[in-house]
Amino acid sequence: MADELMLEIVTPEKLAFSGKVEEVTVPGSEGEFGVLRGHASLLSSIQIGELSYTKDNKRTSYAVDTGYAEVLSSKVTILVEGAERSDMIDKDLARKEKADAEARLVKMAKEDQDYERIKAAVTRADMRLRVAEKG
Repeated sequence: MADELMLEIVTPEKLAFSGKVEEVTVPGSEGEFGVLRGHASLLSSIQIGELSYTKDNKRTSYAVDTGYAEVLSSKVTILVEGAERSDMIDKDLARKEKADAEARLVKMAKEDQDYERIKAAVTRADMRLRVAEKG
């Protein structure tokens, strides 16, 4: 298709996805944003959330960790700490990780040096569960 956009999702461990897509939706730190071919160039930080793309009229979702997005008119590069496709997420493991993190969080004071890290773990596990339901 002439309207296709190149998308690459990269983590420190692997290239999670590389291919042509019709559109991408990114969980930017200032809010979710969509990208089509011809989009204005931009850089954005990414928050823990759902990244999705459409290819051949089929939507695919990933649970992504924090990172950055580089948008060019014909290419989107996503650099994130982690990315899991919805159908590859282990729901039981995500539930256990969420429960464990929530149990640790309730025992902590907000001033604890690990509070924000554990809070992010709860958010990450919750997002993984929500995205997994779409797989």
